[in-house]
Amino acid sequence: MTLSNEQLAALRKSYERAELDEARSEADPLRQFGRWMNEAVEAQVPEPNAMTLATVGPGSRPSTRIVLIKGFDERGIVWYTNYQSRKGRELAGNPCAALQFHWVELERVVRIEGRVEQVEAELSDAYFASRPLDSRLGAWASPQSQVISGRDVLVKNAAAAAAKHLLSPPRPPHWGGYRLVPDTWEFWQGRKSRLHDRLRYRLDGTRWVRERLAP
Repeated sequence: MTLSNEQLAALRKSYERAELDEARSEADPLRQFGRWMNEAVEAQVPEPNAMTLATVGPGSRPSTRIVLIKGFDERGIVWYTNYQSRKGRELAGNPCAALQFHWVELERVVRIEGRVEQVEAELSDAYFASRPLDSRLGAWASPQSQVISGRDVLVKNAAAAAAKHLLSPPRPPHWGGYRLVPDTWEFWQGRKSRLHDRLRYRLDGTRWVRERLAP
């Protein structure tokens, strides 16, 4: 059965689970993010580490995809991928990006904006070495974002990588980590009557300014 436009338009949810105010939020956005990430993990929401990454390519054309956060600290948010993928090429041309976490069960969204840099080679090496063998071989096998004739290309590439590198495939030179260095954070908590709570943190020099945005 296909939903009609009227049925789609009628889909609604009242957000009443929690609230977010200045008095009970952290003054530092990184601490606020850490608190919410911990709560998402403790609540066992599906893939709490999944985030949407938005980049901008040639002609100011935006694109998004889901990646997984692999670390965060005062330096920024880290994930790993193929540097030759579409996102890698777009970040090479425009090193500004946005991230978004959507924890549906908690009625929460976190948005993060900033510039992006490649992480240190030793950090990429250490994370790559921690991955399962199949994932390490997959990094060699997939020409990410390129057109291929069929899945058999990936299977053959993976077999060739396994034959060449055996149980110790090194990190490919085209694969590694990125770090988004935030200059803006926004924490969104769903509220009743669409009067949602939105707290934005923007970097002003070396300090974070916390502001409430209208929903």
